[in-house]
Amino acid sequence: MKFLRGWLNKRFLLILLGGVFIGVVLFAGTATGLKATDTADFCSSCHVMDEAHATFIDSNHAALTCNDCHIPQDNLVSKYVFKGKAGMSHMYMNTIGSDGIEDVIHAKATSAEVVNENCISCHAAGLENVDFHDVKDSCIDCHRQVPHGNGKYKPADWFEPGEVDVRS
Repeated sequence: MKFLRGWLNKRFLLILLGGVFIGVVLFAGTATGLKATDTADFCSSCHVMDEAHATFIDSNHAALTCNDCHIPQDNLVSKYVFKGKAGMSHMYMNTIGSDGIEDVIHAKATSAEVVNENCISCHAAGLENVDFHDVKDSCIDCHRQVPHGNGKYKPADWFEPGEVDVRS
């Protein structure tokens, strides 16, 4: 009986340690995967995003990830649920549903709402100083090409040499 108890304890310990190891590997893999899928390089791996990626990397928002703008940032649950739904939709459209991809891709209503909320979240301080920003319903109404506007929204292009950007 003592032998059986010792063997069961060793077996339990081995299973427990194996489970912890597998959990750590899965956690690290998931965290790495989630971080990798936030990058512009990952998003541009689908050919339909070539133009969006090319104009994004030449914009003043290039230091951000795609998901800084296109995924909710209010909490991790909404972020990962939205990211999962969007990812599944994108995988479907880029494989089985590729015939339905339009030449010009526009954000759906839910995506546009998320982008607008993220614009306001990042630019809130600047918006307080400008009276006319409440004229339209959404940031996208006036700033649709930011940051995917063929580089024309890059601050270096806005000002003559020696001029000072007073907006920041």
